[in-house]
Amino acid sequence: MTEIAETAPLSTRDHGCLPAWRECDLPEPLPFSFVNLLRTIGPGAILLAGAIGGGEWIVGPMMAIKYGTGILWIATIGIILQTIFNLEAIRYTLYTGEPILTGIMRLSPGPKLWAPFYILIGVAQLATPALAAGCAVVLFGAIAGQMPTPDDKATLDWIGMGLIAAAAILLLSGKSIERVLEKASWAMILFIFVFLIAVNVLAVPAETSLNTLKGFLVVRPLPTGVSLVLIGLFAATAGSGGLGNLAVTNWFRDKGFGMGAHVGGIGGALSSEHATLQPVGAVFPLTPENRRRWSTWWRYALLDQQALWGVGCFIGMFLNVNLAIALIPPGSVFSDYDMGAFQAKHLAKQLWQGLWLLTLLNGFWILFSTHLGNTDVLVRTVADVLWATSPTVRRWPASRLYACLLILLTAWALYAIRLGTVLQLFQVLGIVASPILAIAAVQILIINRRFLPRELRPSIGRCIGLVCCTVAYGGITVALMMKLLSKSAG
Repeated sequence: MTEIAETAPLSTRDHGCLPAWRECDLPEPLPFSFVNLLRTIGPGAILLAGAIGGGEWIVGPMMAIKYGTGILWIATIGIILQTIFNLEAIRYTLYTGEPILTGIMRLSPGPKLWAPFYILIGVAQLATPALAAGCAVVLFGAIAGQMPTPDDKATLDWIGMGLIAAAAILLLSGKSIERVLEKASWAMILFIFVFLIAVNVLAVPAETSLNTLKGFLVVRPLPTGVSLVLIGLFAATAGSGGLGNLAVTNWFRDKGFGMGAHVGGIGGALSSEHATLQPVGAVFPLTPENRRRWSTWWRYALLDQQALWGVGCFIGMFLNVNLAIALIPPGSVFSDYDMGAFQAKHLAKQLWQGLWLLTLLNGFWILFSTHLGNTDVLVRTVADVLWATSPTVRRWPASRLYACLLILLTAWALYAIRLGTVLQLFQVLGIVASPILAIAAVQILIINRRFLPRELRPSIGRCIGLVCCTVAYGGITVALMMKLLSKSAG
């Protein structure tokens, strides 16, 4: 890891409610080329492996079958808005080396409000193991050769508990959690997309594919009677669904993007290599050399998020929805115990029985990769917030803090998986995702306009994009709250 430079603090700069940054030069990126692009990008792969889970495999197909292709434009807008959101959060991390949540802690009134707020809302969103429950349905189908029923709930819970434990063990292995996730994510993405492209070519007529694509590109009125909960779930999980969008900056820091090389990262529980994680970041002077380096780092970030994550999310949603539309009769009713495996049932019935196991294997990798990513997102969010704001917590090595929080979350998840079915647990994720995106988008806009030098601030177009993100997801949040209040009053 790059040695951390020690210089005088920037006491004259506005640094908000946390200590001032150090100052040192921006590290030299690899020269921009295709080979170096493959070596440099990676956080987008982790985020994509997580994003292509419940939204693309479960919610997107379910919404298209239930309400038709005229609802798919919601996914397109959600992915575009979240791409802007992600890049503007990353902008702060490239300049300071701090994850965006540390930047949020700098806003008034400081950590005393924003630390508990983001910890609690993160736990509310991701502590329920919806994706592990979905994985359990898939594995049950592969083992039993049939879809589960309500009588199989106890068996599904035990399978899900085993998957929760397996994810925790994987995250505790290796010297760098970011590297473990990145390698696993690339492998999962390769398998998932090869399978989806192959079955789409074999099973879907060209006319159906064109009609599906039109649904993503043409804005139409919402169907009457559509569930606001499902709309919010669809709009959020078409991308990364809230907390994951914020956590991408933690992975950029851990990989050493921009000034992240001067800050460090969270290692595995048995690793001392990353114990030098700094609670406060470092910024660079705007010399010609640093400006040149910034341009290259920013190009890598753009391709990581736009070409890898954004385009990957869109293609993943299109392939999954397109397949479902071609195979499943419109208006079909899904049982809670079909979630995660209904594609396998229809593919095996209409094409080839051998696709039962292949589709379930694909579904497993989709859902397990998302569960793995969500687990890391929640643990590292809590760990980074505590690390940046509490001197008492910083007496521990960062890797040990991460491990202890992971064990606590795993213990809760082993219990929580018994509390509902896949769809019931998954709806919790969607309800909480919209307010996270709405609130954080405004905060990111304030942070980048307040703490970054004028030359590095976002353009007017990107600022408008963040405002649109707040309006869209804020509108969904208000509508959901009004519906919940009307139900409670009734």
